[in-house]
Amino acid sequence: MKILYSKYVLLILLVSTLASSQSKFNKFFKVSDTLNKSRRNTVLISEAAVSTITLIGLSQLWYADYEQSKFHTTNDNKEWLQLDKVGHSFTAYQMGKHGAQLLNWSGVNKTKQLVYGATLGFTFLSAVEVLDGFSQEWGFSWGDIAANATGTGLYVGQELLWNEQRISLKYSFHHTKLAEQSPDKLGSSYLEQTIKDYNGQTYWLSFNLKSFFKESALPKWLNVAVGYGGNNMLGGVENEFNDVKRYRQFYFSLDFNLKNINTNSEWINTLLDVLNMIKIPFPTLEINKNYVKFRHFYY
Repeated sequence: MKILYSKYVLLILLVSTLASSQSKFNKFFKVSDTLNKSRRNTVLISEAAVSTITLIGLSQLWYADYEQSKFHTTNDNKEWLQLDKVGHSFTAYQMGKHGAQLLNWSGVNKTKQLVYGATLGFTFLSAVEVLDGFSQEWGFSWGDIAANATGTGLYVGQELLWNEQRISLKYSFHHTKLAEQSPDKLGSSYLEQTIKDYNGQTYWLSFNLKSFFKESALPKWLNVAVGYGGNNMLGGVENEFNDVKRYRQFYFSLDFNLKNINTNSEWINTLLDVLNMIKIPFPTLEINKNYVKFRHFYY
């Protein structure tokens, strides 16, 4: 559930930014060529306010339902076939990406984008991890911190190496019947399941071919993607009342790079960039320890 709040922080920030202007969309969404202090201040204040409110909300509404303890650590690296860790990386990557882009929109220079924007996800998720450390139910996880750093590093590293994002970390979800067997852990509603049911989640590394082969005739929007998922998980480490063996899944598929579908509308381009965090359904090859299967339509 804590990841639910983390992922929604990014959406809240974006919605608040979009709502601040109802006219002249293209002008509003156009990146500033020089430092726009008004935009920069709005971004920084909004990020600080939403992050603070979210942390207070977690502390008062979520963690208050569980017994508090002295600060302690836990080793949860074996849970959920590490899909929760990949989820941390995804959240840190996406929050950092859009944090940097909001500063870019404000005309802030590249160095400050990476220092103050791209680290948004890592900073916020680390603060959530500290709250975990004072909860008897969980504990501070160095594995989560490492996953947060990995997601942030994926964004920052590509900006430093290529000055662009050639490899995107994406997400897709499909409903599974396993949630009905363990709704308390996997979610009782579809919305909860998109966050808690790791059986239905797939995380993708999506590679933009044109960015690697710039002189080729390949379309800018074409990506190839490698995905990771898991199945038969009813608990973190073991399945209570069920001896079905859990297993890892690996996927190979095509993908669209929505960011490279340029239109004449700045706000539509921005919307496509936000939606680019979702892996587009495509024919997919699945490989796991039990079988190799070609899926005509996978999401």
